[in-house]
Amino acid sequence: MRRDAGRWLSAQREKAGVTQAQVADHVGYRYYTFVSQVEGGHGRVPSEHFELWAQAIGVDPQAFARKLLGFYEPEIHRLLFPGES
Repeated sequence: MRRDAGRWLSAQREKAGVTQAQVADHVGYRYYTFVSQVEGGHGRVPSEHFELWAQAIGVDPQAFARKLLGFYEPEIHRLLFPGES
């Protein structure tokens, strides 16, 4: 599921015309490689950074959090949002 999340994040970032370095800068990461790792499915966006990351790629923060919860915590997502997949 992390790889699926990474592909979604990458697609949203590219759609917004934003680089990985710009996301890293907006969120406050020292290096863009963390963004690259997350997009490659080797990590997760920390929940405390959902809002800033969403802003960086032009996605509504609530929609962003909901989408990532579906990838990262599918059982919690299922309980909170029955009928959504």
